[in-house]
This record gives sequence, structure tokens and C-alpha cells, in this order.
Amino acid sequence: AVWGSWRVDEGSLTRQGTPLRVGLIQGNVSQQDKMAPTPQIRRRVFTTYIAMTRDAVRRGAEYVLWPESATPFAYGQDPAGDMALRDLAREVQVPILFGSEEIIGGERPTWYNAAFLLAPDGRTAAVYRKIHLVPVGEFFPLQKWISFAAPLVKRFMPASAGESVVMLPVGSHSTSTAICYEVVFPSLMREAVNKGSELLTTITNDGWYGTSSAPYQHFEMASMRAIEQGRYLARAANTGISGVVDPYGRIVRASSIFEQVGLVEEARFLTSRTVYSRIGDVVAYVAMAL
Repeated sequence: AVWGSWRVDEGSLTRQGTPLRVGLIQGNVSQQDKMAPTPQIRRRVFTTYIAMTRDAVRRGAEYVLWPESATPFAYGQDPAGDMALRDLAREVQVPILFGSEEIIGGERPTWYNAAFLLAPDGRTAAVYRKIHLVPVGEFFPLQKWISFAAPLVKRFMPASAGESVVMLPVGSHSTSTAICYEVVFPSLMREAVNKGSELLTTITNDGWYGTSSAPYQHFEMASMRAIEQGRYLARAANTGISGVVDPYGRIVRASSIFEQVGLVEEARFLTSRTVYSRIGDVVAYVAMAL
């Protein structure tokens, strides 16, 4: 306890590494507009994110994050929307991470909940596909064996799970992301740091939770990953809470829920390793065995 208190007070990790100004775009799009968007709503949502991105870059953002499923279209399926995003990246000259659906194939397509990283030159630098899917929301548990629910199940197009953590290059540095509730899995973040991630990010849509305690609880869970891995964590949420957490779990800055805001805050690329990032849950397993 004494060592831990000294470590937090000393706070050396907040002075190490390379600083980076992160822009977090919280569009505050209602669930109603997301579930049943008209062409006018789609246009308004997309132009809002573009305008907020330009504003964040004007205020010094060097890396911009949009939330989960931020685009009102599936990236790669809408030539006009795809081109507008690539043009935006070339215009602002900073990498942009955004959540979107990814649909691959024709008659029997494969659907992923994905995060795309656009490089400053407009090319797609990396794609991360969500690994831990939400039961019922993104896949139907035991779908093949639930014959009595066949009429419902047949209408349901389940998402496919990604296979591995993907490094997202930002300049000469490596970053990583988690989509929605994936951030509650410590092993996923540990895998990312083991692969070289110097900055943790997460994108989500917590609009489902309304004004309950859930958005706050989800944000607190995310802050634990920063502590465990000794990394800054940047979080972009559609309706909040968006923010930056330092490597000791302290909130650098956070938004309120259900506000439209673009935060620009400093984080840092870090390479040092915590004990937990090196040994994982060994202590817990030994304790269980004993």
C-alpha cells in the first residue's frame, strides 16, 4: 500500500513518452436516429462528425477518434461516403479512427462490427474487427440448435468475430482499440500491449443505457485497463462518457452524457510495462490453486 501510494503520487508515467493531442468526437446521435435513419438524418449525422473533426483539428488534435458505428453507412459499401471520409483525412492531415459496419461478400455476406483507421493520406491503414461480440445483440447463442425460435433466428444476421488484436499505426507509434464492452476484458488489452500498443483507445455507443448508472459504470471499467497496463486510455462514446484516463486511472478530462462535444486532450505514447502486463493473472491462478 505504501509503495502503491508513492507510485501514484510520484506519477512518472505522466512525464514519460511522447505527448499526443487526441480529439474525441461525441456526436450524441439518439438511438431512434440510429435505428431508423432517414436520408436527411444520415446526412446530418455525417456532416456533423465532419464539422466536429475539423474543429478538433483546428484546436490541435493530432489523432481523432469517432465512436462505435459512427458512420451512417457501412464503410466500403458507399462510394460517396467513403470518398468524403478519405478526403477529410487528407484535408485535416491527421489519422482518423472511426467505427463502422464492414460487410464482405455478396449473397451470403459476412458482417463485422469494425474500427477503421484512415491515414493522413486517406488510405485505410488498418482495420480492427470486434472479437468479443454481445450475445443476442450481435450473435444468437446456440443459434444452430434453437429450432423452436427458427422464425426469429432466420431473420437475424449475426456478426462475425474478429480473430486477433490489430495494431493501429499513428505516425511511428502503435496504438490499439477495443469496441464497446470489449474494454471490460483485461486479457484483450494485455494482448495489445504485448504486441506493442503504446496507447489504448476504445470506441462505444452507450446510448442504449439512457440516464442509468450504466454509462458511468462502463467508463469506470475502462479506466481499470489504463491502470493494469500503465497506458493512457482515450475513449470516444456516441452519447458519452468520452474522455482520457491517465496510466494511474485518474480522469484527465471527461464529457457529460447526452451532450454534443468534441474534446481535445493530451495523452502520451508509453512503452514501459507494468507487472500485470508482464505476468497477467498468474497471481490469481496461484491463489486459486493454493
